[in-house]
Amino acid sequence: MIKIKICGITNLDDALMAIEYGADALGFIFYSQSPRGIVAEKAKAIIDKLPTLTFRIGVFVDEKPETVRDIMNMCRLDGIQLHGDESPDYCRLFRRRVIKSFRPKSSDQIEKINDYDVDAFLLDSYHPELAGGTGTTFDWELAVAAKMFGKPVILSGGLNDGNVAEAVRLVKPYGIDTASGVEAFPGKKDPAKLKQFMEQARWASE
Repeated sequence: MIKIKICGITNLDDALMAIEYGADALGFIFYSQSPRGIVAEKAKAIIDKLPTLTFRIGVFVDEKPETVRDIMNMCRLDGIQLHGDESPDYCRLFRRRVIKSFRPKSSDQIEKINDYDVDAFLLDSYHPELAGGTGTTFDWELAVAAKMFGKPVILSGGLNDGNVAEAVRLVKPYGIDTASGVEAFPGKKDPAKLKQFMEQARWASE
């Protein structure tokens, strides 16, 4: 069964709603320039109230390793998602699960995946100024090509309740990730969009 991560969680109500609808993981963005960014203290307050088995991912962008470790320990994160220009050596600094994000513009850039020894790769749409959360649909053919390297691929980039079923059927990824695609506005999830997204993704993966 496909894994579903709901990213950009900023409040407890959205976190519990995502879990109720069947999310496998929640993403907390520790990046001040993101409209969905959250500080460690607020994330910890939310995480402390979540069911024990909820998988909690911290999203970082070119952050200092010591800061990442401090937040990982403080918030009891199960894993991290590195969404910047982190090197293979940087990724090897962490012992918990590591997801490395890539925003390839062409198929030849997909080959960089082979340089990284991480648990999974997240493919997001390229934007010259934004690190993620653009709402722009990713090139699904590039995701299909990335699967050929034999490593778990998480598809992101512009996924919403209207296109997620088609994306899942075409790419058959290990997992999917969305933030803006299920929002009422940045940082606040829309219950109807979120529920429909989850239903469509599960249906397409059966």
